[in-house]
Amino acid sequence: MNHEIIRRSPDEHALEVLDAGIQTTVQDWPGRRGMRPRGFFPSGPMDHFAARVANVLVGNAGGAAVLEIPVGRFSARVGAPGLVALCGAEGAAPSLNGIEVPLWESFEVRPGDLVSCSRAKGPGFRLNLAFSGGFAVPEVFGSRSTHLVAGVGGIDGRALIRGDVLTTGTPKARAIRRARLPQSLRPTYPEHWEIEVMRGPHTDPEFVTEQDWADFVSAAWRVNMNSDRSATRLNTHHFQWSRTDGGAAGGHPSNVPDFSYPLGGIHINGDTPMILGPDGASSGGFVVIATVVHAALWKIGQLRPGRDTVRFREVGIQEAYALAAHTEYALDPRHLETL
Repeated sequence: MNHEIIRRSPDEHALEVLDAGIQTTVQDWPGRRGMRPRGFFPSGPMDHFAARVANVLVGNAGGAAVLEIPVGRFSARVGAPGLVALCGAEGAAPSLNGIEVPLWESFEVRPGDLVSCSRAKGPGFRLNLAFSGGFAVPEVFGSRSTHLVAGVGGIDGRALIRGDVLTTGTPKARAIRRARLPQSLRPTYPEHWEIEVMRGPHTDPEFVTEQDWADFVSAAWRVNMNSDRSATRLNTHHFQWSRTDGGAAGGHPSNVPDFSYPLGGIHINGDTPMILGPDGASSGGFVVIATVVHAALWKIGQLRPGRDTVRFREVGIQEAYALAAHTEYALDPRHLETL
């Protein structure tokens, strides 16, 4: 079907939601940058790699709006011709009109088709669904991403519900080009993860001991059930700390004067490490012992609460750049396999 042409009217109905799952949201990458001074973390997809690949597979720019589907349960009726791709968590049995379709590969849809997926058995936790043309929700502060805590972006700042209708942008009339990401470039989703981090900003001996750092990078941290887009909570741990209290910042040694948190920062609230997600607090007063490097942030979106474990591996700036370059290589459309 590579010779057919997609022709659509502006803002054409793309999907009507039949089953929205537990918290499906509209997200775009990289979210609303430059808004931290106003109290907004960027939002955007928890797994930016899967979201961007899904967009590339349907011919969109990598930053077009997609649907982020936690746990995988979702179904929708198609209202416009185009391409769809699903990337992310395994075991969700995505289907088109009841016939299973593969992940990491685009497929053609027509009006009246039913796209659905069941509960993702894993490994992995989130799926990303892209539609050719992207989803045309209004931009708020320069992004279409849903920020659930602030209630902005997406559709009325909330998760999707049954009956929501998503419109799509209008791509230039073009030949349909189904594609897939080669197996060699696809990520693996284990149950026991290794996530690359860089020290700081509070790994100074003033705050934590060398033993605290050694414990941090050697422990297998369990992902807590109370994890969401704001923060991924890990199991508690008794840190030694280099001081007995936080001084003017508070009574616990994990307290520091309020400062701007980094996306992917791992702050320690008392005895509980938390990885700050895209809807997290933009500032606060807890020690940030390490920060997840950009190329590894996608892994946070696929951690399965209550089951998966994490080990953190310290890397330097050069390795962080190399990891980022590898990620961008996989996102180059020239490396796709045409079907």
